[in-house]
Amino acid sequence: MGSIVTGEAVVLELRPASFGARALGLVLDVLFHAVLLLVILIGLAAAGEDLDEAAMRALVLSSVIFCLVILPVAVETLSRGLSLGKLAAGLRVVRDDGGAIRFRHALIRGLTGFLEVYLTLGGLALAVALFNDKSRRLGDLLAGTHAIRTRVPVEEAVPVFVPPRLHAWAAHADIGRIPDATARRASQFIRQAHRMAPLSRAGMAASIASELAAHVAPPPPAGTSADDFLAAVVAERRSRELARLTQLRRRNTEAGERLHRLPFSS
Repeated sequence: MGSIVTGEAVVLELRPASFGARALGLVLDVLFHAVLLLVILIGLAAAGEDLDEAAMRALVLSSVIFCLVILPVAVETLSRGLSLGKLAAGLRVVRDDGGAIRFRHALIRGLTGFLEVYLTLGGLALAVALFNDKSRRLGDLLAGTHAIRTRVPVEEAVPVFVPPRLHAWAAHADIGRIPDATARRASQFIRQAHRMAPLSRAGMAASIASELAAHVAPPPPAGTSADDFLAAVVAERRSRELARLTQLRRRNTEAGERLHRLPFSS
């Protein structure tokens, strides 16, 4: 999975769309626009007896521009980066900074798309998308946009508990000095440990446990494994943080109730 970095060097937690997903969304959009154009042309042909040749040509040209340029631009603008094909493929077009696209971006994509998708039968779009890391077509490069995945599988929550033999130690241990970055690494390791090879898991657990031990007092009982130590610290830290936030919320609620009372009321 490639990362998306803004101009301020901020890494965004977004998942760029794969080449296959983008191709699927584009094909579905092209089919929809082609079918719509065909229906309109059939309707014009049925009513063509009452129109002269010049009027018919004007209506045909207007229909082509409407179906292949105006409609895609309008849909992407109003839906903030969606279309029928992208919705089916689970994609959305966003700006390079991760924000929703606007009319300017949709217009550039639509005008360029008419050239690279329809006039070149998709050859230009395919060639450009194959030679960049986010499968961006020419319209994306000019507009400063890219497609991201909106259907991301949700990770199953991994329950974390203090091992029974460490309950007494965890209840009295000083864990308030643990840096947030170290605590996050420990939590991430616990969530991903079941997918790691045994040797790699043991080595990483020992490394993170050694880093945590420098900020925890007293040390855990002798014979405590690195996995149990990490689980105890993470679970206890989570419980204490939850208790602190619950107490803070209760105090804020009580203060708000006092502030909303009328003065001198019984």
